[in-house]
Amino acid sequence: MRKFLIVLVIVCLNLGCKAEQKVEQQQQEKTQVTPFVWEGANLYFLLTDRFNNGDKANDVNFDRTKETAVLRGFKGGDLKGITEKIESGYFNDLGINAIWMTPIVEQVHGAVDEGSGVTYGFHGYWTKDWTAIDPNYGTKADLKALVAAAHKNGIRILLDAVINHTGPVTDKDPVWPEEWVRETPTCKFTNYENTVTCALVKNLPDIKTESDDPVALPPQLVEKWKKEGRYEEEVAELDAFFKRTGYPRAPRFYIMKWLTDYITEYGIDGYRVDTVKHTEEYVWQEFRKVCDYAFEEWKQNNATAVLDDNAFYLVGEVYNYGISGGTIYDYGDKKVNYFDDAFNSLINFEFKWNAAQRTYEQQFKRYDSILNTSLKGSGTFNYLSSHDDGQPFDKDRVKPYEAATRLLLSPGTSQVYYGDELARDLTIEGTEGDATLRSFMNWEDLETNAETKAIFKHWLTLGQFRKNHPTVGAGRHQMLQQEPYVFSRTYTKGIFNDTVVIGLDLNKGKKEINVASTFKDGTVLRDFYSNQTAKVENGSVSITSEFDIVLLEKTN
Repeated sequence: MRKFLIVLVIVCLNLGCKAEQKVEQQQQEKTQVTPFVWEGANLYFLLTDRFNNGDKANDVNFDRTKETAVLRGFKGGDLKGITEKIESGYFNDLGINAIWMTPIVEQVHGAVDEGSGVTYGFHGYWTKDWTAIDPNYGTKADLKALVAAAHKNGIRILLDAVINHTGPVTDKDPVWPEEWVRETPTCKFTNYENTVTCALVKNLPDIKTESDDPVALPPQLVEKWKKEGRYEEEVAELDAFFKRTGYPRAPRFYIMKWLTDYITEYGIDGYRVDTVKHTEEYVWQEFRKVCDYAFEEWKQNNATAVLDDNAFYLVGEVYNYGISGGTIYDYGDKKVNYFDDAFNSLINFEFKWNAAQRTYEQQFKRYDSILNTSLKGSGTFNYLSSHDDGQPFDKDRVKPYEAATRLLLSPGTSQVYYGDELARDLTIEGTEGDATLRSFMNWEDLETNAETKAIFKHWLTLGQFRKNHPTVGAGRHQMLQQEPYVFSRTYTKGIFNDTVVIGLDLNKGKKEINVASTFKDGTVLRDFYSNQTAKVENGSVSITSEFDIVLLEKTN
């Protein structure tokens, strides 16, 4: 009898432990925080000058008053305007958890004759001074406020890094010294050398990034800094940087120092890097090192402001790179792996073609396969329209709903170009070249146009679902049913588990969806698109709505 009681006590204790463990596990599941995952991020790309004008007092600087060609001058967008939209909840409503903006550094003061008229450096890619923010965009205080507001709302900030070239020569902007730049030859793009060691276009001086020869500061910067009263400070910081790193005072390392200051001073979360394939690949490995160092320094000095343990994020623009290439970009005579100790992700220039030529399942399955084989451990950065792609997926904006569905439900990081969500016009009369892609944000349509509001609601709903579920972009894809089309995504990171089921091109009205392979009977699911709930019974869930799409998630 005594032995029986001892065994009974042990059994009860074991059952109690198991019950306690089950309760603890349930509590963990309820309290687990959705992690931010770059591979599944929903990122918004905007032209700083064309998004929102938050301060009309800074619209004109450096006497940039010449009449320009259509959409070739500054239009007033600024950092305060972006902050205003962050604080109003616009990005949160849209499900955005990262923002990339065009370069904000000081641009050349003069204009350049291009085509039918003159052009100013409104786009940010014509650098005059990497150490200063262009007053048309705002001030250092404005940038600090923007990053703080973004981080408060769980939004990461990417700036745009240009190391390959300076701004063009104008009547107000002399060429940099020949130890710094080359003006010829112009690139031919037929092999590695004539893509890298050359000027991209005429009058866009190419930084001699291959050189290790020490150079003095350009005289125009010395003169400028002395007028601004900060010459000694800038020189002292450069001395400290070169002493710490041991790098030669070569052109590329000056620029790297100036760019990483935006990390240590403001706590930005990443860089989109411009013209990657036009610069030696080892330059980006060096850039990765100095960025990582700066980010860790910022984290140590701002421990209470650190969002998570993600590393500094680098995404590269290797023009015409596509996910089909895996980790390799082929110049014809040389193959380069830009993911090697450099970039987390590369912009995927083939996504728009895949979207136009493949079914949803063909595209989703293919991307899932590549990201988990040849690109495993690396990322893809998908887009359908951008600031310099004259052949976007939907230039005439006749497929804004499909565009959202394609982009926001695809594996990989999604890049929403400003105005995609409002079907902003990409065919502006009187423009030349990429200017037609860069009109001012069409905020008025969101206020007055019923169709624009409906399009926005679709982008908003898919964007929020994607933001809430990193599995949409970073999880494993599995087709559950071919017709009507239903698939699942599953993602695990530590104790975090995320599973969703999505149906597209379904019947409107009542929909029976088989989820037996994903959710158990009795599980309560919510259709995020129609905001209805239903319980799984006999392996299926029934949703009745006016929509042809369902976004199924667990309610707890």
